[in-house]
Amino acid sequence: MTCTLSVSPDFSPDHLSGWFIFNTWLQRQLEMPMHLELYDDFEAQRRDIQLDKIDLIYANPYDAAMLVREKGFKAVVRPTGNSDEAIIAVPDGSQYQSIETLPPGIRVATTHDPDVHMMGMIMIEPADLDASNVTISHVHSYVLVAKSLLNGSADIGFFLKEAFEDLSGLTKNQMRVLVESQIDVIHHALLAGPRIQHLIPKLSTCLLEMKDDPKGQKVLEAMQLGGWELMDEESTEFMIDLIDTLID
Repeated sequence: MTCTLSVSPDFSPDHLSGWFIFNTWLQRQLEMPMHLELYDDFEAQRRDIQLDKIDLIYANPYDAAMLVREKGFKAVVRPTGNSDEAIIAVPDGSQYQSIETLPPGIRVATTHDPDVHMMGMIMIEPADLDASNVTISHVHSYVLVAKSLLNGSADIGFFLKEAFEDLSGLTKNQMRVLVESQIDVIHHALLAGPRIQHLIPKLSTCLLEMKDDPKGQKVLEAMQLGGWELMDEESTEFMIDLIDTLID
């Protein structure tokens, strides 16, 4: 049996190279064939999730909720000290200096990353804005959100904070952050599908010990992660319930 690993498509190419290294490392630890399947967009990945083609996935919080409740996945670990936060940015020369100054009809560039879009929509509520009085354009990546701002086709953009920070200095210097979320309790997580859940004890041990092993530490550095911590059923359900509350 070959285990298929995938990663939420909200990471920059700089991060993805680390996941190839991780895939090779994990294959050796679990002593089984591992295949890393990457996707350019959320829709393609979700189609394969529905077709049961993915066994192990580093998922964003919104997809984690779907994977646990609809597809029987179990959360194994989360990255240490990493939470998912959203940023709303504008072009550096924008007239808008705060969320409260944003007018109805504002043009929003966002991705198909549901948790970040959701947080962005919550953060524009102080300006009495919602889906009924803004123009929303969905694009396939955060690089394209930035492009929309810089070419004048959008007034504000919603970013995953980590993805915003991964943009080139040249691109970031042409934008300005209006607001950043501080929810602090939602995060990506590594989830195991039904076909490999018998491996969770071994998988957990390997991942928790990564930071104490020289080779494992190098893999973590390539992934730009500090380490892993266990996710139990209670913490998983808490995050899922919070996502549900925010969506409602």
